[in-house]
Amino acid sequence: MTADGKDAVLLNIYQQPGSNSVGIAKAIRQQLADGTVPLPPGVKLTNWYDASVLVTDSAASVRDAILVGVLLAGLTLFAFLRNWKITLIAVGMLPVVLACSVLLLGLFHMGFNIMTLGGMAAAVGLVIDDAIVMVEHIVHRLGQMPDDEAPTTAGRVMRTALEFTRPLAGSSAATLVIFLPLAFLSGVTGAFFKALSLTMASALLLSFVFTLIAVPVLCEGWLTRKDMQHKPHGRAFTAVLEGYRKTARALVARPWLAMLAVLPYALLCGFAYTHVGTGFMPAMDEGGFVLDYRAPPGTALAETDRLLRHVEKIVQATPDVETYSRRTGTGLGGGLNEANQGDFFIRLKPAGQRRPIDAVMEDVRAKVETEVPGLNVEMAQLMEDLIGDLTAVPQPVQIKIYADDPQVLQASAQRVAAAISKIAGLEGVRDGINPAGDALEVRVDPEAAAAEGVDADFVARAASELLSGTVATQTLQGVKTVGIRLWVPAGLRSNETEVGNALLRAPDGHLFPLGRVARLLPVSGQPQIGRDDMKRMVAVTARISGRDLGSAIADVKVAMQDPALLQGKARFELGGLYEQQQIAFKGLMVVFAAAVALVFALLLFLYESFRVAAAVILMPLLAAGSSFVGLWLAGIELNISSMMGMTMVIGIVTEVAIFYVSELATVRAAAQRPDDGDAYLLAGANRLRPIAMTTIAAILALLPLALGIGQGSAMQQPLAVAIISGLVVQMPLVLLLLPALLKATEPGTARLALPLRTRPQ
Repeated sequence: MTADGKDAVLLNIYQQPGSNSVGIAKAIRQQLADGTVPLPPGVKLTNWYDASVLVTDSAASVRDAILVGVLLAGLTLFAFLRNWKITLIAVGMLPVVLACSVLLLGLFHMGFNIMTLGGMAAAVGLVIDDAIVMVEHIVHRLGQMPDDEAPTTAGRVMRTALEFTRPLAGSSAATLVIFLPLAFLSGVTGAFFKALSLTMASALLLSFVFTLIAVPVLCEGWLTRKDMQHKPHGRAFTAVLEGYRKTARALVARPWLAMLAVLPYALLCGFAYTHVGTGFMPAMDEGGFVLDYRAPPGTALAETDRLLRHVEKIVQATPDVETYSRRTGTGLGGGLNEANQGDFFIRLKPAGQRRPIDAVMEDVRAKVETEVPGLNVEMAQLMEDLIGDLTAVPQPVQIKIYADDPQVLQASAQRVAAAISKIAGLEGVRDGINPAGDALEVRVDPEAAAAEGVDADFVARAASELLSGTVATQTLQGVKTVGIRLWVPAGLRSNETEVGNALLRAPDGHLFPLGRVARLLPVSGQPQIGRDDMKRMVAVTARISGRDLGSAIADVKVAMQDPALLQGKARFELGGLYEQQQIAFKGLMVVFAAAVALVFALLLFLYESFRVAAAVILMPLLAAGSSFVGLWLAGIELNISSMMGMTMVIGIVTEVAIFYVSELATVRAAAQRPDDGDAYLLAGANRLRPIAMTTIAAILALLPLALGIGQGSAMQQPLAVAIISGLVVQMPLVLLLLPALLKATEPGTARLALPLRTRPQ
């Protein structure tokens, strides 16, 4: 083991489940700084990696994203409401909700990490939405009261807030229910998004509670009659309002125009769906990467070390590198390997003082492959490497070839490797045939064994114990149990002759040499035997450069259709990260379908009308399609993060649609003309300002995440882009298409009978 080119002892400190990595790192640094660790002369302690740095940097980035988002959202509210008191009430809910969310997460033994912090940042726009609609509802309703009525003394603020309870509860429930199916996700996807979904669900639940209780109290105690007076709209909003009325009137009168307008939008979404790239996990700059290496089989430890000294010179000459460590014969996770393989962990300088991590990795890879021939290297960032270790599939492309005949298996693997190496964007193709070095094959003679009073199985077990030893008992060291292996001295098993002369004890007690009952045959260069699901298997692997996973796999599938690649009964399956991606996508599609079903069931409960529920659920489904367009335009892959964002669009757009339908019910109840088409226009005009405020505020709150600003933000960037894309089309869908669809499907003089209908005041 080496660190920064010097022989070193590497001490890895792992945190226990539920512990705080930042606190652990701080305590360790404090102890080292106190000088309480005695060191011999010439020995120095240095920190070559600290996982808490990524957490603290991500926390700072998310904090900045939240502050920028809140500032932009507050400016949006003030521009619309032109009242600093109302703006402060709406924006002031955010720190209270987030602080209480942190306390609630503590009950679930969850601390700050990339996913919980990202969940808070993503929830900012949704949390502020609830406060906006409640404040705007109170101001709008009480602003229409006669001047001689005092809203506070008569308790009208609380009564006005109570009449909005059902729409607020229904809209909040529509957003919360989409997180229920996420609890059933398993594997890597479930582990990653459990923290994010729990954080967002906690924030949204607390947002509903505080909006229902605290916002009316603050409005009643702080706002005056003057604050609630209706202010004339500015020229810009007045022009928008007039344009909306004209457009909505035309679409409500001729709903087929609205349906016709949906056609090009659907075609655009379909085009984007077929052209957006697909991946597994979002790419994130972690500030360091793992370099796995493998020398030719049988390479001695000294020769491997000589090759790696050249690699160390390349790493040291790279100006972006701050420090590194190297392991030979072992790995970063602590497992033992052969003397010809191991890994480096290379930590880079802080962002802003170096090139992007992908450029550094590609530069180091190119130099190693050019200057150190015979050494195969694979590179991945730490999180990607850990996921690869957990799933046993470190490469994105893995073609698993199955055959019972070893010769057919090897020949097929070589042909497949040669075929896919011609595909653009695939690099580092390996045929999966790994020579295991020299071996000693023991062939038992059954007749000779029987003459000694033993059988072939007894000889095989005895030979295994001779060469590998046997674990006789366990001992406790710290919190771990360590096996005690009973083994014959190394001098009695170091070569073929000594192994053949080794004495075995028969059941009757007499001793006989192993060579008397078995033939020992040296074997050189035999390939490793790999099995998958009890079948003999060789895995052809490759990495991807300059293109997305989905398109690369599509080309691999085309190449594998060549019948000449596989002979006899050989067959293949696709594994690697692609297999994990498909498992994750399947689970997320089930979550998406379950979220739609739960929201639809909620709408049926609220409206008791299949027609209204179907019209409302169609809006978020159409809005979700815009996520493909946003991802395609932004050049971001469709991965598990963006699919999570698409699922959240279902709840967000449904929430806004519920507010519109509740206003429509109120307008119709007040006008007592349920079949009048003007009710759709009036409801839309009344809801135009709050929907515009919530939409713009949510987009601006998510904008820092969508731009990928700061350390760790790349993990939530696809999610933010997917949500923003849905928010962009939210207003025209809810305020234009939904009224036209409701009007077109309204039977004769049927009234919109909704449990959400409120009494006119």
